[in-house]
Amino acid sequence: MSTKLIIGADTGIANAMTRALHARGDSVVAATLKGGADLSGEGIEVIPDVDVTSDEAVATLAKKLTEQDVTVSWLVHVAGVMFLDSLETFDFDDARRQFEINTLGPLRVIRGLQNNLADDAKVGILTSRVGSIGDNTSGGDYAYRISKAGANMVARNLSIDLGKRGIAVQALHPGTVNTHLLDVMDPSVKEQAAAVLVTPESAAAGLIDVLDNLTLETAGQFQRTNGEVLPW
Repeated sequence: MSTKLIIGADTGIANAMTRALHARGDSVVAATLKGGADLSGEGIEVIPDVDVTSDEAVATLAKKLTEQDVTVSWLVHVAGVMFLDSLETFDFDDARRQFEINTLGPLRVIRGLQNNLADDAKVGILTSRVGSIGDNTSGGDYAYRISKAGANMVARNLSIDLGKRGIAVQALHPGTVNTHLLDVMDPSVKEQAAAVLVTPESAAAGLIDVLDNLTLETAGQFQRTNGEVLPW
């Protein structure tokens, strides 16, 4: 059975993607950390307790997919955290946590599930425009920027290694989305962000469109939901 797997589907963009794919008739599995009752109530299969920082949790997910004879046609890794800082408030322990989730998380999941992927699968890693070195003109947000820049390198590396199997991998920027992550923003930054906010549903629709059109020839890049390719 060919299935689209969404990692981090508890809330926000991943939750909206799961619902949208299910609504159009795709076979979809939602991997969640804690929740998922809202999705299972709509007839969507939910696999809970998927902690992207845990090798054991990822191995359990891979085993469940194998036992259910699920072949993953899309793996979309959305799970992430954001705690903003400045040069003065930067906290090394916090930075390590963001790196573990935002950078190593997708690498751990995709490596752990590589045998569950179809040979023509598509893999999307949700990063952020603030992880672009070439696009950084404002500074700040050290830990989050570093973790997302690392995630971009993960995506680029995987596009080369998995591309040998015919698997297309892309780093994806969803736009500034109105999710719980905005709650940690400085009020002045949050006000600026509010002017360009998009809903999780809108971001999900854009990401699905990008992945629908992703090919091996266009993979290995950093792409917005409108199709624009961003600088690394």
